[in-house]
Amino acid sequence: MASSRRGPLRFLAGERSLTRLQRDGLSPDMVTGFVGAAGGPKWLALNHLDRAIFGRWLKPVTAQSRFLIGSSIATWRFACAAQKTPEAAFQRFEEAYMAQRYSGKPTRREISDQARAILDHVLGEHGIDEILANQQQRLQVMTVLSRGLVASERALPLNTGLAAAGLTNLAGRRALRAFFRRALFHHPAGASPMLAAFDPGMEHIPLTGGNLRQALLASGSIPSVMEAETAIPDAPRGVYRDGGLIDYQMDLPLDAAGGVILFSHYEARVVPGWFDKPLPWRRAHREHMQDVLVLAPSEEWLASLPNGRIPDRKDFYRYAGDDRGRTRDWQRATDATRALADDFLETVTGDALAARLEPLPTRG
Repeated sequence: MASSRRGPLRFLAGERSLTRLQRDGLSPDMVTGFVGAAGGPKWLALNHLDRAIFGRWLKPVTAQSRFLIGSSIATWRFACAAQKTPEAAFQRFEEAYMAQRYSGKPTRREISDQARAILDHVLGEHGIDEILANQQQRLQVMTVLSRGLVASERALPLNTGLAAAGLTNLAGRRALRAFFRRALFHHPAGASPMLAAFDPGMEHIPLTGGNLRQALLASGSIPSVMEAETAIPDAPRGVYRDGGLIDYQMDLPLDAAGGVILFSHYEARVVPGWFDKPLPWRRAHREHMQDVLVLAPSEEWLASLPNGRIPDRKDFYRYAGDDRGRTRDWQRATDATRALADDFLETVTGDALAARLEPLPTRG
């Protein structure tokens, strides 16, 4: 289905949500949940879209509860969304993220310390309490418990284990169970019912004032780049790492219970796991995406950005020794997301959505 009017934002819908949205349009009370992808600096391509959705579009709705499910940087975005003033939290996130500075060859400790400083700025004095008290936007943080060699913090066994996990993943995603086990830190009111029966081996851990910060850090702890999180209060003992290792872009059974699940994303493809990124045939399962609406930048919008692409983690190497240049181009890219926000609000509050909808690419 081709859209009749092109804009900077694409609206890609799973089969059930496509039918529903063509008939009814999209309103805040239809949204029963949000999912988000890992991807480090790629979140900057969603900055003002996030602010528009959580700070303005959803604001009139206060009674409905929704689950915010993500891994890695998505959980940090959702930690902003679940605070009392989301737009202020996103502004703090942008400021702290842009201010990152590293030595020529940063250690895992240096990178982890920088992440802790960013998160502390995002959460501020009251952020943890506000997130836990928020009954409307209920945070769900995906992490993994590491097994075998990938539980080591020593470079040789860890990198050997990661290489083995990548090779094993070629045979199928289930093979990753030999290396990682899902651990979900969920809002005190409970875990999303969408995930209740999905993975019987998944650990379910309520978020508390004592563990929320570490859970967020764990969800973004990239192995061999950052330190793992251990000794997390109120959680089983173990080595907790980036949830994106299994759930990079949320190929989960996302049942919207008659509504729609919004997925603000930096690309049109939904990649199941971190090890699937170089495997173009790995896409999210059709059944999992039935109720999902993906909001993704158009190719034309992406081409208009500095260097013709969104920011990514390799920029720390591309701009080595030129933090000013990296920050300048990142700022230009994130400022450009105002066009995505405007396009979203104009489309969903008018009558243009049906003509903009496209089928979401999935696998059978």
